[in-house]
Amino acid sequence: MSEQARKHQRVARILSREIRGGTLRDGTRLPGEHALTERFSVSRSTVRAALRSLAEEGLVRTHPGIGSFVSFDGAPLDNRHGWKQALTERGVTPDTTVLRLETVRDARLRDELALRDDRFLAVDRMRTLADGSRVSLERSRVPLHPGLEDVPRRGLVDGSLTATLAEAGLVVASGQQRATAVPLDAADAAQLRRPEGTSFLRVTRIGRAPTGAVLEHVVSLLDPARFELRTSFGETTN
Repeated sequence: MSEQARKHQRVARILSREIRGGTLRDGTRLPGEHALTERFSVSRSTVRAALRSLAEEGLVRTHPGIGSFVSFDGAPLDNRHGWKQALTERGVTPDTTVLRLETVRDARLRDELALRDDRFLAVDRMRTLADGSRVSLERSRVPLHPGLEDVPRRGLVDGSLTATLAEAGLVVASGQQRATAVPLDAADAAQLRRPEGTSFLRVTRIGRAPTGAVLEHVVSLLDPARFELRTSFGETTN
């Protein structure tokens, strides 16, 4: 590794830590290139390389002639109770639009989840922030357990799928989740009002009852400028 590469990685690492730790908050304008070169005692090319690295991580956005701005809110979101609740707990209140609420048949998903019945409650929702930014597109498929048959007619309880499941005596106790970065296809890009090919997080979540029965299968497309997933490993000490 060249000396310049080591320097730009060091600058990016320090700024990344300040952004993720909340010292530099979402929307904050970073100091100009000259100020950063003086702070880190590096060249302008090193600063620009560091900013490109941060942009690739979704931590900053650079506007030519204006400057670079933090585009990540610096904290992970806990989605055990849904993405809307996760955002609300961070002080962000999104508007939720139900795009689809109906009963569907899906033999492929039935086989994937090793179920007997191919009937599902389909719930598609969009989360939009106050500034009009569409930050998540969520497609939930819930096996049609007793008590859910009339949900398309009466609607979700308090607009919440979690509350709707709870009313039917269904509580998610465990599950699996995986996340990948994907380019938006034309249809999803149009719904999210983003250019086709924009990179989003795709999170697939399977929630299970205490008995191990599948209660929900959710695929969410999330704006990486607003959402971060973290995992832990190994042992920790107090």
